[in-house]
This record gives sequence, C-alpha cells and structure tokens, in this order.
Amino acid sequence: MTGLLTVVGLGPGDERWLTPAAAHAVAEATDLVGYGPYLDRTPERPGQRRHASDNRVEVDRARLALEIAAAGGRVTVVSGGDPGVFAMAAAVFEALEGGDPAWRSLDIRVEPGVTAMLAAAAQVGAPLGGDFCALSLSDNLKPWEVIEARLRAALAADFVIALYNPISRARPWQLGRALDIAGALRAPATPVILARAVGRADERVRIVTLGTADPGAADMATLVMIGASTTRLIERPGGGNPFVYTPRSYGAGP
Repeated sequence: MTGLLTVVGLGPGDERWLTPAAAHAVAEATDLVGYGPYLDRTPERPGQRRHASDNRVEVDRARLALEIAAAGGRVTVVSGGDPGVFAMAAAVFEALEGGDPAWRSLDIRVEPGVTAMLAAAAQVGAPLGGDFCALSLSDNLKPWEVIEARLRAALAADFVIALYNPISRARPWQLGRALDIAGALRAPATPVILARAVGRADERVRIVTLGTADPGAADMATLVMIGASTTRLIERPGGGNPFVYTPRSYGAGP
C-alpha cells in the first residue's frame, strides 16, 4: 500500500511546544483526522481535507484514518499532548489489530509530543525528578475498581502521581475519591499541583497541599499531580508560587 498514516500530538497548547516533526506531518497531510477542537488548532490549508468527530469515537476515527490511508492518502491523526499518552496512537493500533488485515502493510508512524504531565511539571520546577507514574481517572474504558487498585498501589510505592482526566460533569466524584484515598496514605502537607490549560491563554497553575486540595478546583482541562513523600517546596520572595521538586536521591535531605 502507498498510503501513509502518521499520529501526532499537538502538545498541551502553546504552539512553541509543537515538534517540527509533528508540524511537518500536519502540513504534508492530504487528510487530517481528529477530535474537532484539536483540528481547530491546526492551520487551514487549501486542498487539505479535515475529518472532525466527537471525543468518544476514537476507534471509529482510527478506522476512518486507516481506510483513507489504505486508499492512498497521506493521513495525519491529530491528538493533544503526546499521542501515545491516553490518546489516539493506541486507538489506531487497536483498530489496526481488529481491522482489515491489508492495513498491516501500511506505513504507520507515531510522532511524539509534549504531554500535559511534562508541561505542568516544567511550569513549577521539577516534581518528576524522582520516580513517577501517570493514571487516568476516567472510567469510560476501564472499571473504577481497577483505577482505584492502581492508585493505591502507586501511593504505596511512593510515586509522584499525575492524574489525567480527573473530573467532568459526567464524572463529578472520582477526583474527590482519589484525593480521599491519597489523604489516607500520604501526609496532609504533601504538595499537590493543579495545572489547568497549561500553555494556553487561560492557563492557571495552583500549588496546594493534599490536606487543602479541592476537587471542585479542577476540570477536564486540569492535570492534577500529587507529590511523593520526598517532594518539596522552595519558597520564593514576593509570595509567588514556590518551586516544586522531587530529589533524585530517595530520602535525600535539604
């Protein structure tokens, strides 16, 4: 087959965080496939076809992209952040595995991007300087019991934990439950980062403690990061946000 399918991440929002490789794939595509608001972040180009769809049809979107590529198109599937982190790359391979066997001969590429966890960490210092993990609190594709078991395991292992998809109107309670679980296993003074819309005009980054973290302060555009027992704050003059970092050496003192 002569078609090409490339999966890219646009980064969290700031166009400076779009990699040259992802920008090239977007520019050279005959067809762009993605969630509507992500496609809106890409420039309009004459002759380029855009296939927008809703956020909950990832596998259908991937099948469409594979079909267009199989017909000879140069298709770019657009995600936010990094396409391999809770995004479209996995959906493409899920569709590939269960789809037309001929699709397996397609040229399929994944271009990395800047995921929200990395962008949020960079805004506050180095909270991911030690070991860390990422969890999605969405139970659309996996049971809450699995999410809770993984969260408890990560807390017991003393990872810094980045929580994606923390809360929505359809799922208003999960973040509160996650913070309650964390509060039972970590000290109330543990730093918590609430990083909303990092890299966009409406960015808001707050640093609070686990004991005071309010789940109502987050939405689906928020990345929530819970520090480890070793995560520390460095206060700054003038009352601005402190630096947050996790030492590379476990249990290291100031």
